[in-house]
Amino acid sequence: MKLKRGDTLVLASHNPGKVREIEELLAPFGIVVKGAAALGLPEPEETGSTFAENAALKARAAAHASGHVALSDDSGLAVAALGGAPGIYSARWAGPKKDFSTAMARVERELDANGARDRSAKFICALALSAPSGETEIYQGEVHGHLEFPPRGTKGFGYDPIFIADGMTETFGEIEPPTKHGMSHRARAFEKLMKAVF
Repeated sequence: MKLKRGDTLVLASHNPGKVREIEELLAPFGIVVKGAAALGLPEPEETGSTFAENAALKARAAAHASGHVALSDDSGLAVAALGGAPGIYSARWAGPKKDFSTAMARVERELDANGARDRSAKFICALALSAPSGETEIYQGEVHGHLEFPPRGTKGFGYDPIFIADGMTETFGEIEPPTKHGMSHRARAFEKLMKAVF
């Protein structure tokens, strides 16, 4: 599947932080990005058991409904001491109001309850690119690091304020967006996608 300057790409996400981040990543390629919320597309139920399955499900639904190539991102935080949780339930841990301060507090509470000293974690991103015909391609990326509490920084979104990538001292919530875009799980998945489609 190839994209060229001026093409419209529907982003199958209702998360404004994610839409903004992906718009910034695609800006140099001249792609017109339209979020699912702006087009009034419904959010399909995520019934997959992996990030890749959920990303594909969302991308196919958006491509079918819009008639355009659609991109979906399913991503989340996997904490080693919690058996990979919250994993595919990362957004659900934030509740119906998408309050990630609640989600981060739950991660800390569960780590403390387990007496876990291991604070290693990783962010995982699966990107699905789907054509209206149903053809779908998957690209995945990961970034490893550890968690620190209390949360620090307001520049990111989601679990960014508690995650410090390997080799860094600041959380994803503290570093500047261009720095994060250069090395995040999403950036690594995007690098694979861009090599394939541009």
